[in-house]
Amino acid sequence: MTYVRVWDLPLRVFHWLLAVAVAAAMLTGQVGGNLMVWHGRLGILIAGLIGFRLAWGLVGSTHSRFSSFVRGPAAIAAYLRGGWHGLGHNPLGALSVLGLLTVLGLQAGGGLFANDDIAFQGPLYGLVSKDTSDWMTGLHRKGFWLVLTLVALHIAAIVFYTRVKGEKLVGAMLSGQKEVADHRPVEAPTGGGAIALLFALAVGIASAWVASGAWMPPPPPPEPASAPAW
Repeated sequence: MTYVRVWDLPLRVFHWLLAVAVAAAMLTGQVGGNLMVWHGRLGILIAGLIGFRLAWGLVGSTHSRFSSFVRGPAAIAAYLRGGWHGLGHNPLGALSVLGLLTVLGLQAGGGLFANDDIAFQGPLYGLVSKDTSDWMTGLHRKGFWLVLTLVALHIAAIVFYTRVKGEKLVGAMLSGQKEVADHRPVEAPTGGGAIALLFALAVGIASAWVASGAWMPPPPPPEPASAPAW
């Protein structure tokens, strides 16, 4: 067996930052109270991270690109029959990646318009009506359980591949290297240079900026109270 580089550093940093941000967002959202301020900030961070990942999926190194691992039903069937021998995400892992990014994106996006009827309003709350915000708040609360389910399935899959198939997925996502047989031909990953990283970072920062509502005009000042007639 030998070790080959599979996951680039930007992808690994994104992965662990997203894991920490999602866990913290779930915790602060459940506790509520003063932690809702941090819940909102974490939602903005998650929006920025997803923006970065979408861009990196286009311009990153070989195994970070969506084109390298997003496949159709035929690839999934071949994998289930044992006929898939790639290095990056396997076809089922690709579905997990797409599912998590989609659900987390919708969850974070919905939270930007939500409110708690007490003291918290999402940064984009002013763009929708109160009724629409209440509806999106309800979806956001229900989405918590979908996120929790997907995260649990993701962790269960990691445990399965580690214990049953002997694939050290956590170690690979920490070091970037994967263990393969010596006789197996392996091509070095390409792409994902400095310009690509700057582009993906710019997309991520822009996504967080849009999510923060910093571009919105400030609300008008409250009208002064009229003097009593007496």
